[in-house]
Amino acid sequence: MSAEQRMIGVVGGSGLYNIEGLENAQWRKVESPWGAPSDDVLVGELSGVPMAFLPRHGRGHRHSPSTINYRANIDVLKRVGVTDLFSFSACGSFREEMAPGDFVIVEQFIDRTVAREKSFFGEGLVAHVSMAYPTCARLSGVAAQAAETSGVKVHGGGCYLAMEGPQFSTLAESKLYRENWGCDVIGMTNMPEAKLAREAELCYASIAMVTDYDSWHEDHGEVDITTIIKVMNGNAEAARASVAKLPELLGAERTPCPHGCDRALEYAIITAPEARDPAVVAKLDAVAGRVLSR
Repeated sequence: MSAEQRMIGVVGGSGLYNIEGLENAQWRKVESPWGAPSDDVLVGELSGVPMAFLPRHGRGHRHSPSTINYRANIDVLKRVGVTDLFSFSACGSFREEMAPGDFVIVEQFIDRTVAREKSFFGEGLVAHVSMAYPTCARLSGVAAQAAETSGVKVHGGGCYLAMEGPQFSTLAESKLYRENWGCDVIGMTNMPEAKLAREAELCYASIAMVTDYDSWHEDHGEVDITTIIKVMNGNAEAARASVAKLPELLGAERTPCPHGCDRALEYAIITAPEARDPAVVAKLDAVAGRVLSR
């Protein structure tokens, strides 16, 4: 298998708005045919490995979970050369053992969002990618290693319930997701981000940083934003320490993904070449150029 240049991408969630220690760092404005991304992209090198960082909510936290342009975010990361994408996000916990301050490496998702564009494909160019295993096992393993070195407690194999928000769950919803659906954590931002990353043939890992127990926990009561922010600040420090370890663990060269994340579109496009809308094809130059340029 031939190796290629790796670029590590990081999407920062609540509390994580920058990466420290980047060499030759610069904020770059990257245009996208899918609209405006959350912010400029911070590009540079860490330990000799190219890196790109995008604050999901924008610097200063300007975008709510429902107003984030997820398609533009994934598109601009692909345009700057990202090959491996790590997503950090705040979450609530449904499990006693997954306590505030812990990190959960997400393996599965249940998508309950309703007000977001969830695909790069549609009328004029149809494609169906597999989401059976929505995160990359290789990157998830690296994410766990990196987080452990930062001193936080790490849990693997989590199931993340993506809710629309911006309000937190009702007690009835919290109990449903925990007791009947078997979810481990709840958040507002990993969907459709994970779906779009798969369509863009990016290896994707999700690190959910626990800030609270959601509303199900009798001893902790309803979700309180003041408490969340306090825990979130500590999580952000651990996240920055985790990010600093990623180049060392992954290295500068990248071989094809053993799980096929980087070939997700190989047989996914259904529309015949002669029936494809040229305007849609043009918009997909970064996301699907590998297969559309054949």
